[in-house]
Amino acid sequence: MEFAFTIRGDMDKKRVVAICRQAEAADFDYAWFFDTHVLWRDLYPQMAVAMEHTSKLRFGPCVTNPQVREWSVAGSLFGALAVQSDGRFDLGVGRGDSSVRVVGKRPATVARMENFCETMKGLVRGDPVIYDDRPEPVVFDWTGGYEMPLWVAGYGPKALAAAGRQGDGLIVQLAEPSLCRWMGDAAKSAGVDAGRDMSNYRIMACAPAWVGGKDKGVAQTKWFPALVGNHIADILKWYGSDTREVPEALTAYVQSREGTGADEGYDYKQHTQMDDENSYYVTDETTDAFCLIGPAEAHVEKLRRLEAAGVTQFNIYLCSGEEERQIAEYGEHIIPHFRQQ
Repeated sequence: MEFAFTIRGDMDKKRVVAICRQAEAADFDYAWFFDTHVLWRDLYPQMAVAMEHTSKLRFGPCVTNPQVREWSVAGSLFGALAVQSDGRFDLGVGRGDSSVRVVGKRPATVARMENFCETMKGLVRGDPVIYDDRPEPVVFDWTGGYEMPLWVAGYGPKALAAAGRQGDGLIVQLAEPSLCRWMGDAAKSAGVDAGRDMSNYRIMACAPAWVGGKDKGVAQTKWFPALVGNHIADILKWYGSDTREVPEALTAYVQSREGTGADEGYDYKQHTQMDDENSYYVTDETTDAFCLIGPAEAHVEKLRRLEAAGVTQFNIYLCSGEEERQIAEYGEHIIPHFRQQ
């Protein structure tokens, strides 16, 4: 299993570099950054600096979207980071949530997201690409033909199918093994139907982690199921509250959530904040199910179950306090259990 972490754009630049270096030394594989350019500083300058202070760690946005940057600007940015890092750049893509809604835009359609994925892969590879009815193709002849690994985020059936058709991996924002299995199977099935070889398809489970006392861990991470619930509320808005398109285990806990869809009942100014008020309906049981909480051995046990469910990368959303200690705990007590001796 690979190990990763994701950080926000509000962290001091020296601390960003220090955490990335600490994580690389602790045998982490990836450093991901949230791409929410209004709530926090733009991530890419911080990422570029961290690349210069590491040698093995891979980097990428978790996740970007088709709605906030002109596509040739986005493609040039991703290609430049791939070149600057000597090929240590992956791309995570979604339809758009926090970075889009806070500026009054709508998330992309699934079809537009798929087009964006194809366009970004082609541009970074150096192919001539025509997009959005441009009269002439755009070509970057300086990328060295980089084959950029692409991860696609999704919860609902349409987005999961798109992840299977377009991605090298799926991004799942929760760490509940049975739900990860369901989502991974849905993506892989769509990929097979599209004629793809899915034998090396990757599945990333993202969630906060707290190594320590369970009660404090629940308090520190309770913001996360509210973030997930915002996406689930949007699925229910479009599919109906009685939908059988997604498992009941994923939809039942949001029944007491106020508001319809992601535009109601969620304050984006408190997005990923520990003291947020968005989590008023979240139970301790749901928090424990969606996150990794407790002593190191409990993390190892749950990670084994995630691995058995098809998860190939665990990505810690590093937003729950004592971040350096969590990296150290994983490096010393957890990651070694998943490395071949």
